[in-house]
Amino acid sequence: MKIEARPPFRLDLTANVLRRLSTNVVDVLTPDGVFVRALEDGSILEVTSVARNLVEAHLIGRRPARPRAVKALVTRMFGLDRDLTPFYRAVRAVPWLAALARRMRGVKPPRYPSLWEAIVNAVVFQQVSLVAASAILCRLIEALARPVAYRDATLYPFPSPEAFLRTPIERLRDCGLSASKAHALHELGRAILVGTLDERVLESLPTAEVLERLVSLRGIGPWTASVVALRGLGRLDVFPLGDAGIGRTLPALAGGRAVELAELLAKLGEQRGMLYYHVLLGRLEADGIL
Repeated sequence: MKIEARPPFRLDLTANVLRRLSTNVVDVLTPDGVFVRALEDGSILEVTSVARNLVEAHLIGRRPARPRAVKALVTRMFGLDRDLTPFYRAVRAVPWLAALARRMRGVKPPRYPSLWEAIVNAVVFQQVSLVAASAILCRLIEALARPVAYRDATLYPFPSPEAFLRTPIERLRDCGLSASKAHALHELGRAILVGTLDERVLESLPTAEVLERLVSLRGIGPWTASVVALRGLGRLDVFPLGDAGIGRTLPALAGGRAVELAELLAKLGEQRGMLYYHVLLGRLEADGIL
């Protein structure tokens, strides 16, 4: 199935901000540029860039693929329908960011396939370095998910709320989670399953109310709520404040100059969430990963 993206779009850049690091065992980018992901039912999603602003998606599995569902999933995960013209217009007022945006032109705001996946990622990455959090998440996924064979590789679907709830707190802690994070994920998983935490309800709310509801839940503070709103609900009008990694990376991206974050976010307005993704790409670029 071929799916058009609103230009500009680059699959490689968007896949990299979705998965953060190459150690991600759920979202995989092959050496030849194919995005691969195992789904919960054991099927495998393949997404390939076949032309400018055009991708081809295949769902490999026992059940016949439903074209509408596949298109919706790929469009959501890679932000294919998002118009970033306002962002590109806003960055003109910030020369160093405009230069970065030109190098990363085509990155879209990705979204996790589910609110649950966004919540788990946000909780695991709280107050932990990017590398350490990625390692913890990898151990959790490998412990809780059933592996799926793909060519010469092994893929892992993201574990469901049920999988987390079946897993004792002690085993989650053995994977590297703190006790507070493990208990929080159990409670949040139950909230997802009983419907007190419902993505459809959050989708209908303004961002301020989304954040307010999220921070009322155990284990979710302002930073975590912002990450969930951005990565899980696609709300570009939020930026996760208090991220130490971003605080260290911004001056380097700005050529060694201090960056007044509040002033920068004001200039970006409702597109401020795109700064989060560009800072991540800038860091990966500096580390020679892109």
